[in-house]
Amino acid sequence: MKKHLMQWYKSGSSLWDDDSASRLYWLVVTRMMILFVLLVLAVFMESRIIEPFAVASLQLFYGLITFAFLFSLVYLMLIRNIRRVAFHIYLQSLLDVCLITGLVYVTGGVRSVYPVLYPLVIIYSVIFLGRRGGLIVASASSIFYGLFVNLEFHGFIQSLQLQPEATTPDDRIGYGDYVFFRVLIHILSFYIITILASFVVGREKHARRLLQEKEHAFAELDSLHRSIIESVQTGILTVDLQDRIRSFNRAAEEITGLPAGDVLGKNIHAVIPEYADIPGPDGPRSEDAAKRRRVEIAIRGREERPAILGCALSALRRSDGTKIGNILIFQDITSIKEMERAYEESRKMAFIGEMAAILAHEIRNPLASISGSIQVLRKTLKLSSVDDRLLQIILRGKDQLENFIKDFLILARPGMGVHEEIDVAALLDDILESVRYGPSWHEGIEIEAAYPERILLTANRAEIRQLLWNLILNALQAMPDGGKMVIALRASEEPDGRRWVEMRFSDQGWGIEEKDMEKIFDPFFTTKEQGTGLGLAIVNRIVAGYGGGIQVDSKVGEGTVFTVKIPLA
Repeated sequence: MKKHLMQWYKSGSSLWDDDSASRLYWLVVTRMMILFVLLVLAVFMESRIIEPFAVASLQLFYGLITFAFLFSLVYLMLIRNIRRVAFHIYLQSLLDVCLITGLVYVTGGVRSVYPVLYPLVIIYSVIFLGRRGGLIVASASSIFYGLFVNLEFHGFIQSLQLQPEATTPDDRIGYGDYVFFRVLIHILSFYIITILASFVVGREKHARRLLQEKEHAFAELDSLHRSIIESVQTGILTVDLQDRIRSFNRAAEEITGLPAGDVLGKNIHAVIPEYADIPGPDGPRSEDAAKRRRVEIAIRGREERPAILGCALSALRRSDGTKIGNILIFQDITSIKEMERAYEESRKMAFIGEMAAILAHEIRNPLASISGSIQVLRKTLKLSSVDDRLLQIILRGKDQLENFIKDFLILARPGMGVHEEIDVAALLDDILESVRYGPSWHEGIEIEAAYPERILLTANRAEIRQLLWNLILNALQAMPDGGKMVIALRASEEPDGRRWVEMRFSDQGWGIEEKDMEKIFDPFFTTKEQGTGLGLAIVNRIVAGYGGGIQVDSKVGEGTVFTVKIPLA
């Protein structure tokens, strides 16, 4: 059994802790053991007594014992699902009072010896429920026993005799007086036992108070090292065994933005909910285990800004090794993580730049040969209008590949190229005409374009063309079985005077799973078999270069909407 099973209210009620379910478990087990002993005693008495027991009395006796045992067994199986322990203790107490009253009835009524079991229920009620609970159960026992005896005395209940010729005290004093004094003595004993048990529990409360005074040494230890703790630039906080914050140094205040006066004495889970994610300090003391206990958590720091903390949790012990709490040491590593992300981004961009240079060299040479050959063919051959148009499409495709190489280089080295005034609507029309002859197009696709005749944007034409091309191609590839793509353009102006061109591309394709939403703009991330993972990365790079933004709304199985905003000026 664990210690500190109950805390005592001044009013006499009890405050339940985490050990209450365990105590309820042992209560049920103890009842089952007592029932087994009663059953064994009944069998022994039946086999040893000269005069046989009444058959009806024995049947009811065994029935009560069996029912109570089976009920306790079922209760024992369901014990883990119990949440309101106090309610169930009251329920158990009431059922035990009813059981004892039933045993009194089947074992002789007013002459039965089983009323001595009522105090057992009263005692455990005081232990579990406090003084108030004990008085309630004592009153219930008095009412049940007194009511039963009076009903039997006045003939409303027929008494069952264990011995057919049991004697009565009628020849010594009046039977009514005998019944009255017997009930009175039992009721007085119920309340006396309640008072004595309450006194014992009160002494246990005093013992716990002494234990709390011993734990006060933790506060003295905190005062002793306060000057050292306040001088370091690492956040340090300590919690007691009840997870209450007992110290909070100056660095912890600066990192979290929380004044020490507002957090001292509070539960750490209410102040730093992420505390529950930190591994406990009570595992094996090895170097690997210590590394595993160093974790990173994200919190809301000063001015509600997100912050990343590097944390380590250790046990706080007295000189004799007794654990009195935990100590949490943490540092703000937000800037370090940002540097790591920036370094990782630079490393990826350097790799992309190197690969872009290689690809530019390997692709531009064949494109130059293709372009020169086509130009020669157009001059030397007499082509029909259809063949000439096909050659124009080939040349246009060559130009698109060259632009792709340029924009691939932009992914690694943004901000290059000459800005000019671009008619976004005309550029979209040109791209839609080209895309109809590409491999991603098929007859099941329907395109609805809704935008003004002219929207002028000052930007690099190659970059904007690549942005539009990638978004349209991404929508077409998301609809291999067909569907509708809607393209909308509009110019908007915000209250602060900034003017934007808003481009909206919606499709009825697969949609994007929630777990992939944060990665769709990462270079080389793709869920398509033939994809390179560069399309949306280039889009994001171009939009970020112009100081714009991208919003993605998607539902799996329904489609995706990309909304891009770029400043007009």
